[in-house]
Amino acid sequence: MWQTIKGHDAIVEQFRQTLAAGRLATTYLFVGPEGIGKRTFAWRLAKALLCTVHDAAILNPCGRCESCVLADAGTHPDLLLVERQAGTKFLKVEQFIGPQERRNQEGLCHDISLRPMLGRRRVAIIDDADWFTPESANCLLKTLEEPPPGAVIILVGTSRSRQLPTILSRAQVVRFKPLPDDAVRDLILAGGLVQDPAAAEQLASRSQGSLALARQLVDEGLWQMRDRFVAQWQSGELDAPRLAREVDEFINAAGKEADARRQRFRQLLHLVAARLGESLRQLAAEGRLADATLAAIDRCLEAEEQLDRNANQSTLLESWIDDLASYQSPANVAGPRSGR
Repeated sequence: MWQTIKGHDAIVEQFRQTLAAGRLATTYLFVGPEGIGKRTFAWRLAKALLCTVHDAAILNPCGRCESCVLADAGTHPDLLLVERQAGTKFLKVEQFIGPQERRNQEGLCHDISLRPMLGRRRVAIIDDADWFTPESANCLLKTLEEPPPGAVIILVGTSRSRQLPTILSRAQVVRFKPLPDDAVRDLILAGGLVQDPAAAEQLASRSQGSLALARQLVDEGLWQMRDRFVAQWQSGELDAPRLAREVDEFINAAGKEADARRQRFRQLLHLVAARLGESLRQLAAEGRLADATLAAIDRCLEAEEQLDRNANQSTLLESWIDDLASYQSPANVAGPRSGR
């Protein structure tokens, strides 16, 4: 464990070797599932790089110098953070080059170009790197191509496939793996998500190495909705209109925030696909036909992709359930991708 961060010791060692060899890159892209510590790692790495007492190569900030104290307080003048603003889906142009009336006099691209105030480096962390627009990415392009001396830029995203080519081609990718189940279990207990160690163990085993997913899956209503959905599917008589209304009510119960409702829909899609995957394995073991189940899994995964591409939620919900209902007719099984 490094700086209270579990599960990423190999990446720590990779950075130590890079620093010892004097080959620290100017731009890194951290990718991996949500909720595994990428942003926290970026922040602790920045703190170590900015520490004015200990050599950066050992990645062990002293915790006492002015730089460390300011980093811990979130007020370090050489540590810059850009993330999606409240109520917005994408990173905005103004966050990189300033508002119209102060173009190139404010924003990350301006701030990272200034001389460091406390040490030899300035470090910028760009969270939510999955949510660049072509315009905001282009604002960053010149800074990535000609980084200021001493600048280190760390972008935090979930996967290479969600990055724009202008970003991906100019960053060194660092892949973070899901956390081990025991690490997630300890974090669940420490965070008070559940109190019982056995329940924490079960939740960790479902979380796919992500504390963020564990937080979402602690909702028992989500599992109950999945079970009702799958039970209807397995009955062979899926009532599409009624089920669509029921799922719609369940999703909307997540709250007024669109992101919260989309997240609940995404998790239901994921859980239904996973449960159908278990059914598929059982059918295969019994030597029974599984074309309809395979088509349904494919449609669930497609729906997740469409949701990530900002598809209309109500339309997607209806088409997803309608397609699943149609697969229960043997004549329609051959076409799992609806194209809708």
